[in-house]
Amino acid sequence: MLLAKFRDEVEDILSRYPVKRSALLPLLNLAQREEGFVSEPAMRDIAKVLDLTPPQVFETVTFYTMFNLKPIGRFHLQVCKSLMCALVGSDDVVTWISKKLNITPGQTTSDKTFTLSVVECLGSCGTGPMMQVNDDYYEQLTEEKVGRVLDDLARDGTCPLKSGPYMYPLPLGKS
Repeated sequence: MLLAKFRDEVEDILSRYPVKRSALLPLLNLAQREEGFVSEPAMRDIAKVLDLTPPQVFETVTFYTMFNLKPIGRFHLQVCKSLMCALVGSDDVVTWISKKLNITPGQTTSDKTFTLSVVECLGSCGTGPMMQVNDDYYEQLTEEKVGRVLDDLARDGTCPLKSGPYMYPLPLGKS
């Protein structure tokens, strides 16, 4: 059992919620952090711990795009496809990435470096088209900017063009 290896962390998570079911998302995050995706055995473990059925856990995993049902690449490229980004060219972003990496949405490069996904709103409507790469935002994308992001990430795992996400209000002393 995956969760058995993290008994203390599971107990800590459960202690924060008066209703066990409310710990579902944090436990799914734990499983994904440890395995790189949410596996069927992990879903069964979580269902058992929370007194849920495996289908109840599965429906939650498949509802949220932040959870992956299979292993993904080192860099998860999530292109926003909501209306605001679509109006300013998110389909072009998907095309540029697909062409450069020779993958389509849902696929991972053969070297396991990049996985491409299209997702609903990432909350950056004023700066589209945009994509999230792991936890970083890249906004106002052009073909040149997308190429640079992918080249930088492939070369050394970082890119100075990231722009967020920003959490408001900012902590004291930050601006």
